[in-house]
Amino acid sequence: MPINSTRSIAKFKTNKGIKISAIATLMAIVASINACSITTSSKPPETQSPLATNPSENLPSNLRSNLPLVVATNTVTCDLTRQIAGSTIALKCLIEAGTDPHLYQPKPEDRKAIDSAKLILYGGYDFEPNLIKLIKASSNNAPKVAVNELAVTNPLLAEAGDDHNKAKDVKPENRKLEKETDPHIWHNAQNGIKIAQTISKNLSNLRPEEADTYTRNTAKVVNELDQIDTWIKAQIATIPPSNRKLVTTHDALGYYAKAYGIPVEGALNGISTEEQPTPTRVKELVDEIKSSQVPTIFAEVSINPKLINAVAKEANVKVAEREIYADGLGSKGSEAETYTGMLISNTRTIVEGLGGKYKPFQLK
Repeated sequence: MPINSTRSIAKFKTNKGIKISAIATLMAIVASINACSITTSSKPPETQSPLATNPSENLPSNLRSNLPLVVATNTVTCDLTRQIAGSTIALKCLIEAGTDPHLYQPKPEDRKAIDSAKLILYGGYDFEPNLIKLIKASSNNAPKVAVNELAVTNPLLAEAGDDHNKAKDVKPENRKLEKETDPHIWHNAQNGIKIAQTISKNLSNLRPEEADTYTRNTAKVVNELDQIDTWIKAQIATIPPSNRKLVTTHDALGYYAKAYGIPVEGALNGISTEEQPTPTRVKELVDEIKSSQVPTIFAEVSINPKLINAVAKEANVKVAEREIYADGLGSKGSEAETYTGMLISNTRTIVEGLGGKYKPFQLK
C-alpha cells in the first residue's frame, strides 16, 4: 500500500539486476545524516523571530539607556518575558527562532550581553548547555535564574535502558543522580503558567516599582494558558483512542504526552538532539511503528526530515503534513511565533495528523 504523504520522501533506486534492501538503505541514510548532523535542516534558515526584539527598542535612545538589560536565552522564556515586562526593560534574546538550543553555539555578542545584564533568565535542565556554561562562567553578579528548574521542581526523566526514552517522575532524593532530565517542560500549559509566574517574580525583584504591571500582565497570561490547557484536552479527546500515539524525531513531547493522555510510542533521538540515532535504533523504531500500528508520525521544524521520512516509508505509515515545534517557537509570521501560538499549532498538527476533529481555539 503506498504511503499517503505529501512530504518529500527519497526514492530508493536499484541498479538493474541488483536488489538493495530498504533497511540497508536506511542505514546509509543514518550514516550520511550523522556525518553532517541530523539537526542541520535542509530548509533555508528562518527569519529572526520578533521575540528577539522588545517594545523598548522603539523608544528614544536616551530612554532605552535607562532601562535595565534582561537577557533571555530561549524563545519560550523570551516570549513570556516580553508579554509580562512589555516596555519596562531592555530585553535581549539570544537564541533565534528555528535554532536548536541543544546545539546552539554562543556568539561574541552573547557574552557581552550576559556580562552586562541586570537579570539573566535561562531554561536550565541542560536545555541550552553551551549558553548555560557561559552564564555560569560569567563574573557578572546579576541574578542568574534557571527558570524551568524553579518552575518545575519534579521534572520528567528518560528511564535508563529504555530505548523509547519514555519519561517518568524523578524522585527528589534521586534527582541529583540522574542525568537524563527532560527539559521540555513548556509543552504542558500548566507548566507554562509556572514559568510565567517565575519570570514575573524575578522581574518584580529587579523593578519593584513595576510589580503591579507585572502582576496584571501575568494574570492575563495565566488566564489564556488555563483556557488553552482545557482546550487541548478537549481536542485530544476527539482523536480515536486507537490512534492516540506519538512518534517524533526526538523525545521532546513527554510533558505533553503525560498532561494530555497521548503516549509517546517512539522517537529516533532521545531528549537531546545531540544524540544521534544508531542503525539499530532506526530498525527498532520501524518495528515499533509496525507493531503498535501508529497511523502517522511527526517531523520537527528544526530537524532535517530525511531520516524520519525514510523510516515512514519502511514502516508504511505517513508523515504528518504539518511539523511539530519541539524545541522552541516559530519564526515571525508563523502560527507558532508566540508561546501560546506554539501550543495551539502543535495541538492542531497532532489532532489533524491522528484523525481527530480539530476546532480552533477561541479565547474567552
